[in-house]
Amino acid sequence: MNDKKALLGELSINDAQRDSSNPLAVWMLVVIIAVAASVSGWFWFASGEQPVLVNLVRAEPAGQQEKPQGETVLDASGYVTARRQATVSSKFTGKVMEVFIEEGVYVEANQLLARLDNSTQLAQYNLIKSQLKASQSRLLEVEVQLNEAELQFTRTVQLSERQLASQSELDRADLLVKRLKARLASLQIDIEVGESSVQVQQQQLDDTEIRAPFAGVVIAKAAQPGEMISPISAGGGFTRTGICTIVDMQSLEIEVDVNESYINRVKPDQLVTATLNSYPDWKIDAKVITIIPTADRNKATVRVRIAFQASDSRILPDMGVKVSFMDDGPEVIQLPSDAVGVLIPNNSVVNLEGENVVFVVIDSIVEIRAVKVGLKQGNNRNILSGVQKGERVVIDVTRQLAEVLTEGQEVIVN
Repeated sequence: MNDKKALLGELSINDAQRDSSNPLAVWMLVVIIAVAASVSGWFWFASGEQPVLVNLVRAEPAGQQEKPQGETVLDASGYVTARRQATVSSKFTGKVMEVFIEEGVYVEANQLLARLDNSTQLAQYNLIKSQLKASQSRLLEVEVQLNEAELQFTRTVQLSERQLASQSELDRADLLVKRLKARLASLQIDIEVGESSVQVQQQQLDDTEIRAPFAGVVIAKAAQPGEMISPISAGGGFTRTGICTIVDMQSLEIEVDVNESYINRVKPDQLVTATLNSYPDWKIDAKVITIIPTADRNKATVRVRIAFQASDSRILPDMGVKVSFMDDGPEVIQLPSDAVGVLIPNNSVVNLEGENVVFVVIDSIVEIRAVKVGLKQGNNRNILSGVQKGERVVIDVTRQLAEVLTEGQEVIVN
């Protein structure tokens, strides 16, 4: 019996062992510590001692803020085209004698590009000029004859008055004067026709010199000296139809086909951002010129013309381009160029106890500044005093954030 009691005594747990090895007690202690840490952390955050996550922006000088751009309402693809592009040819079939241009050369308006064989035109011109000189010589001869006939008529009239000349002699003298006057008038008309013929032949002679119709860049040279050129296609022959192709680089624009279902999102003078396929990181400012008032029934599209805001040598005809049509964006009141103060987003200004304030961050520490506000400019506000240009201010300030941000509060930039 005593041995059984001894064995049972060994199996019993004393108070010291119960306190140190009870799992339930251990877990309760852990839960109490966690709850206490959470409560103390919440009070720490609520007291503003923990850094607050904020968004910042730098104040910009008033009058230098660009107009905010709206959001994209439609994307489309198209090509760069030239409104002024011409394949320069001659007015008649002729042989090319000289060519004065090469590809890539810039030419001025009316600059000589090529010269054709002018031997036939020159011979015809000289012939017509000779005929004109012959007519002018005959005119001088008739004028002398007319003067002589008029003198003879005057003497015949005087003799007739003294009964020394018959009426028939008087009539012959009168008719001679009239005949010479008629011949003189005919020769004068012939001379006018001859002068006009000389002008026409002079124009044909000038047409053998092919000149640039406008200033631009030669993008293709199509003929060489010795070749025949004609304004009309010669079928399968060896006759060229042009000397070169010239493009006015100042007339480059964009043409895109917009699905007719979305054409209501496009309007004249709408701002556009263009991106050339060759320069994907280059954003080019552009603007809608017009919407061509017809639709393509096969593709269900409407063509839109878009102008570049500024020319650039990197923009070339027939380049592929992607465009983004922008909405109008917020209404902007343009401030004068000499406006005072700075511009910051509207959501940076908050009214606390009847006073407009902003939260300026210097070295991650908040300073609460009372400010004097001016006009709105789109999503921005002109701050007349209280903030200097270049200083960083907190944006997206809500009422809850304004209650957390206090003077000297440490912040973390988002």
